[in-house]
Amino acid sequence: MTTPHSDVTLLAGRIRVLEAESAIRLLLSRYMSLCDVPGPAERTDALAQLFSDDAVWQGLGSQYAVKFGRLEGREAIVAMLMGYLPPNPHFQFNAHFLSGEQITVDGHKAKGRWLMQQLSRYDSGKSELIVAALNLEFLWQAGAWRISSFTTERLDVCSFEDAQGTQS
Repeated sequence: MTTPHSDVTLLAGRIRVLEAESAIRLLLSRYMSLCDVPGPAERTDALAQLFSDDAVWQGLGSQYAVKFGRLEGREAIVAMLMGYLPPNPHFQFNAHFLSGEQITVDGHKAKGRWLMQQLSRYDSGKSELIVAALNLEFLWQAGAWRISSFTTERLDVCSFEDAQGTQS
């Protein structure tokens, strides 16, 4: 039989996990919205706040390992991301959508996996839909959850023209 004290302790632990999961969802949603185009004019500081000091950002697989490589440290990650965002002329439009969420929390650490769809129209005029697998690790640092590891692997891509098919 459990005592009221152990019931409260168990409930407090469950609430901590739920709060961590919610904060992690908001953190990744914030990351995606900062990478969308159009988006906020100033993103550098906002993006930097999402990562731990010693974070790692890495592209995996034959496509993304070459395109992105492995970046270490908050400053290197933010510099790479800003290379794709306005005022740089890369995207005319870019939107990210997440699904298939899996989050596990273990004290001050957490892991998550998502499938991401990215709809992009580039300055070149090309448009495409990308599907990628995201695997992230998070740390509780300086009073907030932060991304400590971000890996992305492209699973598939098709042009909008291919996705639209023929119209009758």
